[in-house]
Amino acid sequence: MSTAIDVVGVGEALLRLTPAGGEILETAGAYAVHVGGAEANVCANLAALGLRTAWISRLPANPLGRRIAATFGGLGVDVRAVGWAPEGRVGLMFVQPAAAPRSGEVLYYRLDSAFAGIDPDDVAWDILDGASVVHLTGITPALGPGPRRLVARAIAEARRRDVRVSFDVNYRVTLWSPSVACETLEPLMRGLDLVFLNDRDALSIFGAAGDADTVAASLRRRFDCAVLVLTLGADGAVAHDGTARRQAAYEGHIVDRIGRGDAFAAGFLYGYLRGDMDAALRYGAAMATLKQTYPGDICRATPADIDAVIEGRAAGFRR
Repeated sequence: MSTAIDVVGVGEALLRLTPAGGEILETAGAYAVHVGGAEANVCANLAALGLRTAWISRLPANPLGRRIAATFGGLGVDVRAVGWAPEGRVGLMFVQPAAAPRSGEVLYYRLDSAFAGIDPDDVAWDILDGASVVHLTGITPALGPGPRRLVARAIAEARRRDVRVSFDVNYRVTLWSPSVACETLEPLMRGLDLVFLNDRDALSIFGAAGDADTVAASLRRRFDCAVLVLTLGADGAVAHDGTARRQAAYEGHIVDRIGRGDAFAAGFLYGYLRGDMDAALRYGAAMATLKQTYPGDICRATPADIDAVIEGRAAGFRR
């Protein structure tokens, strides 16, 4: 039986702190602590579905770094390719949840993290041997010159091994401006196998306006990618591989919004690796909805949970 990895994620993970008990950041005396990072989240989500995943990153050799590695390792992600820095720190993410009509807010403390000092030459790239997909996001190039080189190197290493590349734009306004993001990301994304972005980023970063099918088709041509997936929030998603396919969003109760995009990407990859684009859209939409029901960044849904959403089976207690 093959032991090759199905999906390899490359990027940083953070500790996420959220005020407990409905408090706000100004007054909170206790915080819920979660571990998360876009690429590692996708790997953990896919591991829950039975795929073999691995994560490339860099962490400090201290208790917080070990906590992050142990969390993802415990979720079934292979963390052997994580590099360990003798000094440094992990990034922190403070989340102020939204409570309508008040907006939510995220504060990052990740400057000069151990990951920001990553050297692509120190990465054990042989973990890509025999892999099916390398998953990257636009967050990583925004974190500094080392992470930017890491993404370019990951694409080159994947191409050398005939491994497909998945890229989620995942724009963060607190990290860089739309113009700088466009200038940096577009050359990296050109000619990739699979590109994800949402309708807001399509407009603000790439100036793509119009109906969803038109935007998806135009960006697919612009990036010369094999598949372009445009997510539309409550309006679902469109996947374009020469033919536009639509998927509505599934309804569900919201416990925690963060991580929905990573869950969608994981669900889509789950179907994509089986060669079924329509199923990929259904899995993505179902996982995004299921993620909202879990606190933290990671969706712990099983294939049976996803099938239940897709088939419209009512939620309830299983006894």
